[in-house]
Amino acid sequence: MSENRKGHPVQIVMIEDDDGHARLIERNVRRAGVNNEIVHYASGTAALEYLQGSATASGQSLLILLDLNLPDMSGVDILARVKESPILRRAPVVVLTTTDDQREIQRCYDLGANVYITKPVDYDAFAHAIRQLGLFFSVMQVPKTEHD
Repeated sequence: MSENRKGHPVQIVMIEDDDGHARLIERNVRRAGVNNEIVHYASGTAALEYLQGSATASGQSLLILLDLNLPDMSGVDILARVKESPILRRAPVVVLTTTDDQREIQRCYDLGANVYITKPVDYDAFAHAIRQLGLFFSVMQVPKTEHD
């Protein structure tokens, strides 16, 4: 996944407030052979500012890893704003959270989430799940953000 079909680099934007989870995610994505730039934001506000600012201005390809349980705003609100944006709406969003409520899962898919993964409680299971996600990243196609 280092580049999209037109040779543009794909940047991974990780929105995760737990530093331990963020390190585990990055380490295991790397172990799966994904070497793309990963930009980490611990708050939804900062992530949205970046996504709606310099990330969209560059027109690059983005993949968003989104935790739903953030201290300053709901990940569901971030998902809705990303998918409502004419520029960001095609960016794949992978929801990666501890929330396994079926209504919340349905809501995220209704809003346009591409993948919903519940974080396993067990460390080894979580690490394994992220490595599998990294393997998925290595074969997926990511569109370039477009200015309509």
